[in-house]
Amino acid sequence: MRSTTEALQAFEKSVERYVDELNRISLEQLLAKPSEEDWSIGQMYVHLIRSAQYMHLRNVDQCIAGSEAVLVGTGVKTENGKAAFELGSFPPIRIRVPASPQYTPQQPDNKEQLIEGLQDVVERMKRTEPALIQAPLENTVPHPNFGALNAVEWFLLVEMHYRHHFLQLERLKSFLKNI
Repeated sequence: MRSTTEALQAFEKSVERYVDELNRISLEQLLAKPSEEDWSIGQMYVHLIRSAQYMHLRNVDQCIAGSEAVLVGTGVKTENGKAAFELGSFPPIRIRVPASPQYTPQQPDNKEQLIEGLQDVVERMKRTEPALIQAPLENTVPHPNFGALNAVEWFLLVEMHYRHHFLQLERLKSFLKNI
């Protein structure tokens, strides 16, 4: 498993790439969707920002603080979770979740909102990484697919998640070439 310092550095490089990609497309392209069920590039960015802020890093904080949402020594990682952490990445497959108001991201208002959101996640990751040393490994919060993850694993998951969405970004960029 990669260190949290290495993951933070890789994460910062991923965010740089996401910002560069944003600067290469128009607002119209950012909002274009291949179909009603598919997300736009902008929605994908909103998903990345919100999942890091309100799921992954919130769960890191809960594991560190030992909040009531934490399972102490009783959580189990699933086979998918074990495989993801052994590989250091999500499987290179398309993951689909049915559209719903709770899960489907809104379209962004503008690129600046996304750049600011990405920078906010980088800053929070930088603040969080040093605190991981005090996180009890037995404190876990369940992930819907990976099972019980501790603070370090939730932190590593942010970088893995951003890297995984490069596949979707490439798919959406290919769609843009054809419109």
